[in-house]
Amino acid sequence: MMTSKEAAAYIDISAVKTHNTCTDIIKLVEYAKIYRFINVHVLPCWVSALAEMLRDVEGVYVGAPVGFPSGGHTTEVKVMEAEKLIQDGVEEMDIVMNIGQLKSQNHDYVKKELETIIACIQRRVLTKVIIEINTLTDEEMFKACNLVMDVGADYIKTGTGWIPGGSNIDRIKKIKHYCKDNIKVKAAGGIRTREDFSRLVDMGVERMGVNITSAVKIIESYDVF
Repeated sequence: MMTSKEAAAYIDISAVKTHNTCTDIIKLVEYAKIYRFINVHVLPCWVSALAEMLRDVEGVYVGAPVGFPSGGHTTEVKVMEAEKLIQDGVEEMDIVMNIGQLKSQNHDYVKKELETIIACIQRRVLTKVIIEINTLTDEEMFKACNLVMDVGADYIKTGTGWIPGGSNIDRIKKIKHYCKDNIKVKAAGGIRTREDFSRLVDMGVERMGVNITSAVKIIESYDVF
């Protein structure tokens, strides 16, 4: 039987909405300390403050996105953003793929951009590439998975949480089956219940992005041992 601590090690919590304030981030850190969620994710301007808040908190990591939420920034801007995040103390970085270029079948553009960002990071932090599956056909989704695996990222992440369409657990299962053990998967968007959480754990998903209200409910449903 999974414990609450083991369950929390699967969950990233975040404050990445336009209206999120410093107070929201402080509250998020408090939850992370209590429940031991593995990652706290914020928008880039808050990374240095978050890094200071988590400086002495072992096992809870500083996260932030590159090219969020659209992925449509130029490669040069994404690289500068990635470098700045590392300077500010990020430990896990979610990179939004340029989905418009992918859907336009400009695969070389997408691959080169990801390679450039990954190269500048130089394995200093954990990398997750967001492929926004709720905007993709299955064919496009599998192509995106191939590109992410080709560039050597640590995770495929399924979405930003900004696109309607729910968690799409059945499509995440397709990703796990397609990628096998070649890369880890982070599921994000629409994960609300212990049932959803358990299904994803059972299919081998290694990490999940869950809103704080749902994350606490999921963790509290497990034994606190």
